[in-house]
This record gives sequence, structure tokens and C-alpha cells, in this order.
Amino acid sequence: MNKIDQNDPRFKIANREALIGVGLVIFNFLWWFGFAYGMGSSPVEEYSYVFGMPAWFFYSCVLGFLIMAVIVIVMVKTYFVEVDFEDEQEGSE
Repeated sequence: MNKIDQNDPRFKIANREALIGVGLVIFNFLWWFGFAYGMGSSPVEEYSYVFGMPAWFFYSCVLGFLIMAVIVIVMVKTYFVEVDFEDEQEGSE
């Protein structure tokens, strides 16, 4: 049975990438919440429309998705690292 080494650099990488993921989720929620409830809380008669959709829906759901997709791609290509999951001590058995 293999013993887990907490000093393994893979844990540092995994923790950093997890924090990036949590940060992206928080940003996505704040974006969505801000536009959905900020612009969508007015009466329906006062709504403005973008491409036939209420502006709050377009900015929170459509544009928010596109922006998050680009941000996630950039973050993965920039900050995420490929990590080998195999133990380095395979010959020590």
C-alpha cells in the first residue's frame, strides 16, 4: 500500500488549480446575479431588448456564457499544468 506524501508538488499544483476553479465559479455567479437581478428587477414594461431577448437575460446568460468560456480557456492554457498521476517510485516494490 502506498503512503501519500503531503509534500508532493502535485498537491500544490492541484490546490492552486482548485482555487482558480472556485474563483471562476464565484466570478460567474456574481456576473450572472448582477445582471439577472440588477437589470431584471424592473417592471417588464421598462425592459430593453437585445436580439429579441430581455437585456438582463442576454447579458447574464448569453454574454456571460461566452465570456466565461473565453476566460476558462485562457486560464487553462495559461495556468493549468499537466500532472503525471503515476507514482515516481514504481521500481521500489
